[in-house]
Amino acid sequence: MCGIVGFVDKKKKKEKEKIIKDMADQILHRGPDGEGYYTDDLVALGHRRLSIIDVEGGSQPIYSQDGSLAIIFNGEIYNYQALKEELQEKGYVFQTKTDTEVILHGYAEWKDELYDKLRGMFSFVIYDKQNQELIGARDHFGIKPFYYYYNPEDQEFMFGSEIKSFLVHPNFKKELNTDGLKMYLIFQYSVKEETFFKNVYKLKPGHFFHFKNGKLHTQSYFEVSYNKKDMKYNTAFEELEKVLEESIYYHQTTSDVEVGAYLSGGVDSSYVVSVAKPEKTFSVGFSYEGFDETDYAADLSKMLKIKNTRQKISADDFFEALPKVEWHTDEPHANLSTVPLYFLSDLTSKEVKVALAGEGSDEMFAGYNEYNDPLLLRMYIHIPLIIRKGIRNLCKHLPHFPGRNTLIKYGLPFNERYIGHGSYMESEEANAILADRLKNNETIADVLNPVYKKIKNEDELTKKMYIDFFFWLPQDILLKADKMSMAHSIELRTPLMDIDVFRYARTISNKYLIKKKQTKYLFRDIASKKIPEEWSKRRKCGFPVPFSKWIREEKFYNKVKEEFNKGYVSKYFDQNYINKLLEEHYKGIKNNGRKIYNIYCFLVWYDQYFA
Repeated sequence: MCGIVGFVDKKKKKEKEKIIKDMADQILHRGPDGEGYYTDDLVALGHRRLSIIDVEGGSQPIYSQDGSLAIIFNGEIYNYQALKEELQEKGYVFQTKTDTEVILHGYAEWKDELYDKLRGMFSFVIYDKQNQELIGARDHFGIKPFYYYYNPEDQEFMFGSEIKSFLVHPNFKKELNTDGLKMYLIFQYSVKEETFFKNVYKLKPGHFFHFKNGKLHTQSYFEVSYNKKDMKYNTAFEELEKVLEESIYYHQTTSDVEVGAYLSGGVDSSYVVSVAKPEKTFSVGFSYEGFDETDYAADLSKMLKIKNTRQKISADDFFEALPKVEWHTDEPHANLSTVPLYFLSDLTSKEVKVALAGEGSDEMFAGYNEYNDPLLLRMYIHIPLIIRKGIRNLCKHLPHFPGRNTLIKYGLPFNERYIGHGSYMESEEANAILADRLKNNETIADVLNPVYKKIKNEDELTKKMYIDFFFWLPQDILLKADKMSMAHSIELRTPLMDIDVFRYARTISNKYLIKKKQTKYLFRDIASKKIPEEWSKRRKCGFPVPFSKWIREEKFYNKVKEEFNKGYVSKYFDQNYINKLLEEHYKGIKNNGRKIYNIYCFLVWYDQYFA
C-alpha cells in the first residue's frame, strides 16, 4: 500500500524534481517507509512506499528490462503469484518479488486486457517512454482512490492518490467547485465525477485511462451486473463458503508483515476474524450509553483466544479530530462513522501495518435494513403512484406523526426515493439551506437516472444493491476506509469486497439474500458455523455515533453555532435557516442532527482547504 503522484508539463527536468518531491511529501502518511521518483522532459512520477511485500527489494518506480516502461502502484494484487508464473512461461524475467512488477509485465503482454485479470485493490500509472504515453487504471470497485487534474485548454495533467498532493504544484489552480454542494447535502458525500475542486476528477471504479499528446481518454473495463441462478440452497451455501474462506486466506497471507483485524460487534468483521484468526484485533466505541459495541468485540476475541485492544472515544475527542478527518478525506464527507474509523486506524497503527475489515458484505449480500421493507410497506408500494403522491403532498402539510416521513418518502417514484443510506433531506430543503446564488433545480433523479436506466428491468432489491455499488460503496464506505486507514499508514484489506467473491455473489438468488425477515440470510447462515448466533444474527446497526445527543449539550451546541456564524458562511448557506435548524434541535423541537452534521462537516472541511 502506497501513495502515487505525477504530472505532465513543459517544465525543465530539474524543476520537475523539486515539484514531484513536494507533491509526494503531501501524502507522506500513505508511505512513510520510502520514496522514489522518475522525471524527464515530459513527465514526473513520485511514489511514497508502505512496505508490505518484498520489504527490501520493492522500491518504486519499477522499470521493464529494456527501461521503456516505468510503473508506480498503490494497492495489493492477491493473485500476482499465479499471474507471475504465467508471465514467466511467456519469457518475462522478474527482478523483484513484488506484485508491482507483475502489473508492469502484465501490461506489456496483455495491454488493456490486463486490468480485469487482476484480483485485488489497485490504482497505478505506467509510463510508456517510447510512445510518450501515460496509462493508468483503478480497481473494479474503487477500493483505492485515483484523482486527476485535467485542463484541456492548457493541456495540464496531474494525478495522485489524494487531491492534497496537487496543492503544491505551481500550475494547480485551487478553485472551489460548488456544483456538487446541493447533492452533497442530500447524499452526505461528494457524488459527482468532478470533485469540490474545479477540474479535479475521480477516475471511476473499473475504469482505465490513456493520456497522450495532451489528450485524455477514459474507458470502462468492468461494470457491476447480475446473473441470478436457480440453485439449491446447500449448493449456494457450500460454494459461497469456499469462495469467502479462500478470499480471506489470500487477503491475510499475501503479506511479508503481520496482519491484524478491525473488529466491531457486527457479523461481517466477526466472521472475517473467526476465519482468519489473526493474533490481534482492534476496536473502538464511545463513552456514551448505547453507543459502544466494544464489549461484543472483546467477548468474541476472548472466545477465539485473540488479543483485543480497545479504546473509548469522548465527545471532546470527536470534535477535536474532525478537522483532521476532513483534511484527510480531501472532499467534505459527513458519514459519522468516519471519525471513529480514524481513531480505530490510529489505535491499530501502534501494533500492525496491515488490517482486515468487513466492508462490502452488505452491498454484496443484501445486508442493509433498507433492503428488507416490512410487509405493510411492500403492500403500500403497490398502491398507484398518483395516489401515493397525493398522500405525500397531504402529509407534507401536516404536523409530525408516526409514519409521516415514510409516507412522504414512498410518495416518490423509485428512482427518486432510494439513493442509499446518506439521505436526510429532499431537494427542496437542500435549496432552503443553500445561499440564494447556489439554489438550483437539480434533482436527485437527475443524478440517479443515468444509472437507473441500466437496471430499469431488474427487481427492486437488485436495483437497490446496484445503486449502492455505484454510489454509496465507492464514494462513502470504501473512501473513508482508505483515507482513514492511510492517514495512519495502515493498509486496510477488505476480503468480502473481492472480485472473485462478487463473481459468485452476483449469481445468488434473492430468496437466499432476504429470508424470514433476515437480511444477508445466506451470509449470516455461513457465519453461524464460525461464530455464536448472537453475532451472526445481530441486526445491522452500523457504527453508531451520538453526535445528535452531544449538540444538545451547551458546550457542543456553542461549538457548532460558532462555526455556523462565521463570516464566509453566508456565501454558501442561508445562515438564518441553518441557525433555525440548530436551535430547533438544541431545544428538542426536532431531531435535525444529521442535517446539522452535513452542514458542519462542509464548513470544517472548508476551513481546512479554503478559509
